[in-house]
Amino acid sequence: MPKNTQVMLMKDLSVELGSNKVLNEVNLSMSPGERLAIVGPSGSGKSTILRLLAGLLLPTNGSLQISGIEQNYLRLDQNNPPDVRLVFQNPALLASLTVRENVGFLLEKQKIFSEEIIHKKVINCLEKVGLYDVAEKFPNQLSGGMQKRVSFARALISDSNTGKDSIPLLLYDEPTAGLDPIACTRIEDLMIKTTDAAKGCSIVVSHVSSTIERTANRVILLYDGKFKWDGSIDQFKQSENSYVKQFRTGNLQGPMQPEDS
Repeated sequence: MPKNTQVMLMKDLSVELGSNKVLNEVNLSMSPGERLAIVGPSGSGKSTILRLLAGLLLPTNGSLQISGIEQNYLRLDQNNPPDVRLVFQNPALLASLTVRENVGFLLEKQKIFSEEIIHKKVINCLEKVGLYDVAEKFPNQLSGGMQKRVSFARALISDSNTGKDSIPLLLYDEPTAGLDPIACTRIEDLMIKTTDAAKGCSIVVSHVSSTIERTANRVILLYDGKFKWDGSIDQFKQSENSYVKQFRTGNLQGPMQPEDS
């Protein structure tokens, strides 16, 4: 893939769900190596962006390109989808499968690699997240934090059915929600390590200040279907923009109004 190619490009993109315009003609590009945080109040459309990028939803109008490929079809309908990996807030592990089987699930299903190669790939990914000794355990035998780390190992497994020329795009959906500060730090470190190990770039949706500030180098604020602010993490921490300032401080007074107001 040529250098400086945009990993993701949204152009005049809109998403309408019924009569609700969730995204309204937004424009956004992302370059290799970027770590982006998308912030904004609940219900502002952040999860919709993740669904678009994961190939679970198509725009109503405008265009979305990932690794230079126009996304006209859902991921399951593509023969050579871009390399997009999603880490959910809930680890979403299959209770009936061991950790090893959960991490290698897609590779097992594709039947492209031998059992020996899949096993090596899985163990390697588990070692990278510090879980080398739990491969044969079941999810219910692990703590919540360990289950989340298994989901990171699963994100490290390269789907052999994805485009070989695409730069991995890792999507993190509220990865530290509900965790104590120490657990947050562990997961934040793991997010950076996982993205770097995949040699990709990342987008995190989060309301947790430390997660935004430690794992992103760029921030976009989304509200009312529009991107209201875009800048570096240092600019985000100091900006006097009314939307950014209200988000940072949690003040009820400002341009963003609660859903129940």
